[in-house]
Amino acid sequence: MDGLCVTACTRCPKLVDSRSQIVNGTGPEDADLLFVGEGPGANEDEQGEPFVGRSGTVLDDGLRDVGLARSDVRITNCVRCRPPENRDPTGEELENCRGYLETEIERLDPDVIVTLGKVPSEHLLDRSVAVTKEAGSLEEVRIAGTPRRVLLCVHPAATLYDRSQEETFADALAEAAELAGAGDGESGQTRLDGF
Repeated sequence: MDGLCVTACTRCPKLVDSRSQIVNGTGPEDADLLFVGEGPGANEDEQGEPFVGRSGTVLDDGLRDVGLARSDVRITNCVRCRPPENRDPTGEELENCRGYLETEIERLDPDVIVTLGKVPSEHLLDRSVAVTKEAGSLEEVRIAGTPRRVLLCVHPAATLYDRSQEETFADALAEAAELAGAGDGESGQTRLDGF
């Protein structure tokens, strides 16, 4: 295990049974932005990559809107194996996978970590989070002893079920891009001129 790629893990028997493969993070190993989701769903489990289903399309579109490409950022999950029936990972499962996530964060040393949804937000902040109310807020937390900037964001899928979350999601991505000094500032201005 090099910290970024977990090839074999049997810490969570229920997840070992429900996964078809371990889903590791994707993207550059020196990305300024790290997006952290909850865990793989059916599409991710099948394709071996995080955020490839409908919510992945929402994320890709959102990134493009702020001048970023999926290839510019790193995307990972709190747990690397699909929970059965897409249930939330248990506290024990989150803890079992925590070391992998911390190692990935340490290796990457991102400018900003963006949590996608309630589970990763609560997992990294170690408190309960009202994610729709707190989306867009930036907090500094210690992860494995190192201070990190964590930006809370709603899960991309939230925009599919609740259209009112679209702006919240877009604003958080814009803030993430700005904090990481990513994207091309010029293109944003040009787009605004078109409105």
